[in-house]
Amino acid sequence: MSALRSWFKERVPLSLVQMREMTNEPVPTHMKRWWWCLGGTPAYLFVVQIFTGIMLAFYYEPSPQTAYESVRHITEEVAFGWFLRSMHKWAATLMIAAVILHQIRIYFTGAYRKPRELNWMIGCCILLCTLVIGFTGYSLVYEQLSYWGATVGANISDTVPFVGGFLKKMMLAGESYNEQTLPRFYILHAAVLPATLVLLLVIHIGLIRLHGVTEYRFEDEPDDHPTHYNFFPDHFMTELLIGLVLMILLCVLSTVFPAHMGPPADPLTTPEVIKPEWFFYVTFRWLKLFSGTVAVLSMGFIVFVMFIWPFIDGWIRKVWPRSEASVWVGLLGAALIIGLTVWEALVAH
Repeated sequence: MSALRSWFKERVPLSLVQMREMTNEPVPTHMKRWWWCLGGTPAYLFVVQIFTGIMLAFYYEPSPQTAYESVRHITEEVAFGWFLRSMHKWAATLMIAAVILHQIRIYFTGAYRKPRELNWMIGCCILLCTLVIGFTGYSLVYEQLSYWGATVGANISDTVPFVGGFLKKMMLAGESYNEQTLPRFYILHAAVLPATLVLLLVIHIGLIRLHGVTEYRFEDEPDDHPTHYNFFPDHFMTELLIGLVLMILLCVLSTVFPAHMGPPADPLTTPEVIKPEWFFYVTFRWLKLFSGTVAVLSMGFIVFVMFIWPFIDGWIRKVWPRSEASVWVGLLGAALIIGLTVWEALVAH
């Protein structure tokens, strides 16, 4: 063992002391509270998604003739296939929830303000990319609801002025759902979107390292309380503990509430109730309240405002220095999102 250790150390001359020096960036003390370091949670869940997704890809066959049967084979016949599929599904659900909660935390603590405006916009791109990954993954099962959900999504994109027709053709690989649609969703879900998300995460984390983490102090902290602590091993151990808790939670959810099979897709029969996954409830309800083009344009405007909000907030604070308009706008937006989501969840149609 000593000879092997010497051989490895000679070729990888990296010691524990050097690792501490490389990674020992001071971390603000408030990051010891787990709800303040939610950024690592979706990253961990994304790793789980990649691992379980690769395992599922060994059996999944992305074509209308074979997709449903291959998912049924994974769920009912492959050893622990039901568990891997359930882990993949629950990790996706928790990842989307974690990204949303992280974005909310950043918003209400003002961590998007100068000089972090660009990183807020990158975070918005990460949120949208995560939602699209969830949408494409939901469509791959080729169940009745996933088939019609993809069809409805394509029809919604068709209402976008000027580029709607192009977006629909790009999504469906044609004018309507066809033989090439499911392979296109699969390529987007398994390759294009994850690669895009990795690139966005690299830029996001790089900007965080350049600007540093936004620092906060709490009223219950004594004056002599340390303001920073070491990343390695202190914060690293915190992230490992969060990862362990998430792993236990994923195992429990996957075992108690495993993923099931719905009826197979039937292009000739429109289901009585079409509902997307929970993270699109607010969008679905909004579309029911307004006409197609008005709903799409208004949603696009809301997303645009979300992207440029740091600059709008900066202008408001410049005109009214003590204004807390961002807090009230955030509360109104959160109430609207929660209200529409609950509304859509409770109604049958």
